[in-house]
Amino acid sequence: MSDAMPVDALPTLAQIRDAAARIAPHAVVTPVLRSDVLDALAGAELHFKCENLQRGGAFKFRGACNAVWSLDDDEAARGVVTHSSGNHGNALALAAATRGIAAHVVVPEGAVQAKLDAIARAGGIIHRCAPTQAAREAAAAEVQAQTGAVLVHPYADTRVMAGQGTLALELLRQAPTLDSVMTPVGGGGLAAGVAIAAHGIDPALSLFGAEPQGADDAVRSLVAGERVTDVVPDTLCDGLRALVGLRNLDALRGHRVEVITVSDAETIAAMRLLWSELKQVIEVSSATVLAAVLKSRERFAGRRVGLVLTGGNVDLDALPWGA
Repeated sequence: MSDAMPVDALPTLAQIRDAAARIAPHAVVTPVLRSDVLDALAGAELHFKCENLQRGGAFKFRGACNAVWSLDDDEAARGVVTHSSGNHGNALALAAATRGIAAHVVVPEGAVQAKLDAIARAGGIIHRCAPTQAAREAAAAEVQAQTGAVLVHPYADTRVMAGQGTLALELLRQAPTLDSVMTPVGGGGLAAGVAIAAHGIDPALSLFGAEPQGADDAVRSLVAGERVTDVVPDTLCDGLRALVGLRNLDALRGHRVEVITVSDAETIAAMRLLWSELKQVIEVSSATVLAAVLKSRERFAGRRVGLVLTGGNVDLDALPWGA
């Protein structure tokens, strides 16, 4: 990335290809799985990109790894800092460990304990803050001022978006006949990177996003024609509570990404299906994509759809084992 380019600029297809080469020694090429049962339920041909099997248990490792290995030696020596409810923080700590540098992670109160434990295991230095976006950003800025660490934003960072886009390059190699691709939408780093990569390869692809009804700021923003920031997230999908970034919203609009909202009940039902039929442990945020397809069967009838299962970091201790 050029020094003159803003750190939150949308990445180009060339930058996404560069990211793929940069992270190749560290990231996993995740499998694409199929299920006849799920195809029949959906009335479509579904191809599940299993980022729950990525290093760190989520797609976030791609963006974090690209960001860490994009730093020059002087920047890297200062370490990195981010704010995250879990997966991005874990991914950044893991990526920093591959380069032997410090990773500071600001985590809001109420984060899933399993994700906190993962950050600590990966060597991340945890800083707690109040559970608001403003508190997260303020705490990260304070850590940055104290340590000189380089900020790696969870989704509004060119290097991160480029890294996330690498999964679309893989998916379209693994399933070259797709006519549609869908990702969950939270902050929008994944959706933006995937949209740029997918349309860079095949401009005819239909692109979709899945968003919880209780955190539907992306849908509202697309309807309003400007970023809506007064949505207070109320959803079990802890990975999708962030407000969509400004540049990320530009990408969704520019690539005509159609965002479908789903209820938590619909998402949990889809998660149960994925656990039982695909035999994959995925977190609830990941199941939004299948929930969206099942909710809009007529929209996807007969289509060949690539669905990104974003992560599998479930808090197993919170499950009712004795029930």
